[in-house]
Amino acid sequence: MRALIQRVTHASVTIEGERVAEIGKGLLVFVGVATDDSPSDVDYLVRKTSQLRIFDDEAGVMNLDVRQVEGDVLVVSQFTLQAATRKGNRPSYIGAAGEAVAVPLYELFKAKLSEAIARPIPCGRFGADMKVELLNDGPVTIWLDSRV
Repeated sequence: MRALIQRVTHASVTIEGERVAEIGKGLLVFVGVATDDSPSDVDYLVRKTSQLRIFDDEAGVMNLDVRQVEGDVLVVSQFTLQAATRKGNRPSYIGAAGEAVAVPLYELFKAKLSEAIARPIPCGRFGADMKVELLNDGPVTIWLDSRV
């Protein structure tokens, strides 16, 4: 399971012209589920995401996590995070989980992360054509992979 995390000043998701989710200061988390992922991969990413110290403290040092700054989290499913790009120029998505595997793990990730940060988590819609807007703060972008 992979997550691409961006520290943002704000972010939103629009589907078919309708804004379905938005946050202020916090984290935008793109999540990609692999065919062989399990709930233990979810647990790892939830722990790392909720405890990732990438917000500045009073000294200007990245030493605080999203809970400590009372930040929001927006979660967006993104199967392209599982792209294999070693061969050729066209990414292969054979490692990305299908809906039967991906949806339950994506939903579990959102529920457990919401519990970990003690806040509701707005999100995109699994499988939808989404337009994501964000203002990356820093920029700070972190790649997490439960297998590496």
